[in-house]
Amino acid sequence: MSERRIIVQRDVVKSGIGFGSALAIAVSYTTHKSILWAIIHGVFSWFYVGYFLLTR
Repeated sequence: MSERRIIVQRDVVKSGIGFGSALAIAVSYTTHKSILWAIIHGVFSWFYVGYFLLTR
C-alpha cells in the first residue's frame, strides 16, 4: 500500500509587528501626538482600532 503524507507548513513572523499594531500606532500618534500613547495603543492593537472606530 502506498503511504500518504500531508505536510502542512505554516510560516510565522518571528520578529516585527502585525498590521493591527501598526495601524493602532499610526492612528494613536496622529490623534494624540504622543509616542507613549502610541506604544500603549500598539500593545492593545485591534482593541484600540475598534474603540477608535466606535467612538469617532
